Amino acid sequence: MFQKNVSLKPYNTFGIDVIAEKFVEVKSAATLSSILAMHKDVIILSGGSNILLTKDLSKPVVLLKNKGIKIIERHDEHVIVQAQAGENWHEFVMWCLENNFGGLENLSLIPGNVGTSPMQNIGAYGVEIKDSFVSLEAMEIQTGNTLCFNKEECAFGYRESVFKNELKGQYVILNVTFKLSTKNHVIKDGYGVIKQQLKEDGVVKPTIQNISDAVIKIRRSKLPDPKEIGNSGSFFKNPVISEEHFKKIQSTYPDMPFYKVSEELIKVPAGWLVEISGFKGKRFGDAGVHKNQALVLVNYDKATGSEVLEMARKIQSTVRRNFNISLEMEVNIL
Repeated sequence: MFQKNVSLKPYNTFGIDVIAEKFVEVKSAATLSSILAMHKDVIILSGGSNILLTKDLSKPVVLLKNKGIKIIERHDEHVIVQAQAGENWHEFVMWCLENNFGGLENLSLIPGNVGTSPMQNIGAYGVEIKDSFVSLEAMEIQTGNTLCFNKEECAFGYRESVFKNELKGQYVILNVTFKLSTKNHVIKDGYGVIKQQLKEDGVVKPTIQNISDAVIKIRRSKLPDPKEIGNSGSFFKNPVISEEHFKKIQSTYPDMPFYKVSEELIKVPAGWLVEISGFKGKRFGDAGVHKNQALVLVNYDKATGSEVLEMARKIQSTVRRNFNISLEMEVNIL
């Protein structure tokens, strides 16, 4: 069942070439259950979009490839849709748009698969997974039992969930269920870049398809395609700091971008902190910071995961020294 000594370069968007001593593709929950009955200590790969591989892996690597999208319920103004974990995320969003199902259009072109989307509560342009999320089914690695988790049980936060915290490494997400609109769609065009793109496109009354088209154009203009340059999208979380701390920095950088989270808390773009610290477009061998988006770390060709990690830590220490802000990595390090 397992293949031996398989390169994982095609299975991670960073394009890091490490070897899995044991590797298997799984296309059903039944097969996964039989594997977990024999191997409890495994590494689960899905879309490979949120990991940085820094070494060869001696633990068995399981690539989740289960496919399928189905409509669970139809109602007058909404629909309940379930997608299997192995479905490509962007392709799933496109399927929703083809069926005029609204709610995920702002999340177009995010790399990865459906199964990893709830783990870090993926989000973009004013929308997060939790906004449309209903539930998910996950298999417990130690027992092989399948449990259902509702929104509250997933404990969604900014780029996180219970599966990145208390339950990290304990479950494999099998499928995810969403509630999506079928009419009277809520158009989320509040972000300035979306408004600007819609204006350039000559769109006055945007549809969910218009929003998706705009988001795709914006992402393609700012973010490198992992098929061309290895990357995992946003590498660092946007830090949240106190208003007092923010004002101290703002006194030196009056044009510093920010987002007010509450009366006392301010969210600062991590990409801006990295750029002001001098890393935008900088290369360290084949590891580098993208020239158009300082939040994206890239593998230009043959960088190792350790080299990318070393660069990330250098960025963290510089930002900490310059701004007294600790940048937290979004990416899982293996």
